[in-house]
Amino acid sequence: MCLSDTTLLSLYMKMNIREYDRSDKRSIYDYSKGLLNKTLRDFLESDEISKMGKGKLGQLVEEIYFGIKNNPNPRPDFEEAGVELKCTPLNTGSNGEYLIKERLVCNMINYCEVVTEDFEHSHFYLKCQLMLIIFYLHKSDASPLDLMFIFSVLWKLEEKDLLIIKQDYNIIITKIIRGEAHLLSEGDTMYLGACRKGQKDDGLVEQPNSDIKAPKRAFCLKMAYMRTILDFAKKSKYGYSTNVQFSGGQLVSAEELKAKSFEELIIGRFGNYFGKNYRDIAKECDIDLSRNPKNMFAMIANSISANGKKVSVNQSEEFKKAGLTMKTIRVNAHGTIKEAMSFENINYSEVNDCENWYDSRLYEIFSSRFMFVVFREQNANKGDYILDDAFFWTMPQSDLEKAEQYWQHIKAIIKADKIDDNYWWKSKDEKLFHVRPKASKSTDCVLSPSGKKVKKFCYWFNNSYIKEIVSKRQEIRNEK
Repeated sequence: MCLSDTTLLSLYMKMNIREYDRSDKRSIYDYSKGLLNKTLRDFLESDEISKMGKGKLGQLVEEIYFGIKNNPNPRPDFEEAGVELKCTPLNTGSNGEYLIKERLVCNMINYCEVVTEDFEHSHFYLKCQLMLIIFYLHKSDASPLDLMFIFSVLWKLEEKDLLIIKQDYNIIITKIIRGEAHLLSEGDTMYLGACRKGQKDDGLVEQPNSDIKAPKRAFCLKMAYMRTILDFAKKSKYGYSTNVQFSGGQLVSAEELKAKSFEELIIGRFGNYFGKNYRDIAKECDIDLSRNPKNMFAMIANSISANGKKVSVNQSEEFKKAGLTMKTIRVNAHGTIKEAMSFENINYSEVNDCENWYDSRLYEIFSSRFMFVVFREQNANKGDYILDDAFFWTMPQSDLEKAEQYWQHIKAIIKADKIDDNYWWKSKDEKLFHVRPKASKSTDCVLSPSGKKVKKFCYWFNNSYIKEIVSKRQEIRNEK
């Protein structure tokens, strides 16, 4: 759909809304607030509605509300101001809280063309440094004219974010150049992802340097990054700054990122501690272990990662924006791992309502990047653990396919209204994953999609799967 200049002018005059300056980002942002708590139908007369009921929401917002024609120009929508317009959907949680529904898709990846573009000349860089992001409330099967707009944010990608995104971009491009577009994973990168587009059985496309066809993908800002923007939108009075505070602070600076990647910087901080007893490290880091806190290994890993700060790195700016998770692993002297690894509780309504594995919360968790810090016991039953390793890890595609089966099984149980210990995958089933409550919350209950009171259950990695991850990592280290 593309309206003529005459039609656009007619619509604009009928709307009787003050003009805005297309060369002024603040004017564009202020004007966008006129959309909030309204739908596009509010800006149309009855004889125009039938003409305007189709098309993508972003295009309709451009044409109906802002009076600009959609075009394939690689420059931003508001070119004079350098502002790109993006519309992105929200869901509502069980408590009425607004939640990010999906990644923010920026542009499709043409594998054969993108390998010739450096970051500063890429479609993403040229369009998305400054974005007017308008959040709307998702409604299944609703006309785009009837979707309510909730928040408007003018979001600038600051220097530090752009440095990390450039590193992400280069990781993606390098993989494509190697003929590995079919092996791309959102877990490869931090803020900028290469997300799949369409359903699993959609057609594959050509890629360079390989005869293997690859799934269609697009550059996107990941869900975790979008949550940062949404949190800012909820708290900000004005919505045109990106000064977001995180309880874990910042782990690295822009200056550091100009010299090394984020992962190189974090892992580099562990170098002087490898091979040392955890109690000796605690003393060096001024960590009190006199009461043997349950999270003492995490406290040590946090302190090293944060250059001595007493914070949780999982709450840091970089980890929150990237959806990164740090986990500690203890390997006993016999090489076994006693403890399985827990994640968050299953949101039964989210699983029940989600139709696409790639849009699910579990896919986001498992396809995100992990940082594992390994402590290894030296003598059996002595508890004399040393810091043995620290590394970033992404779940292989073959394991993600098993994770999809895991999710489908969980979904089937929820759909059948059989949320009970007897039906889930268990660790003894010798699959990679299982479901059970977290020990401290085994009696907590919530409502199921059918309205029944049911126990809370949690996603888990089997301890045997963790051992497999650590063993493969050890093999790689031995080969070096």
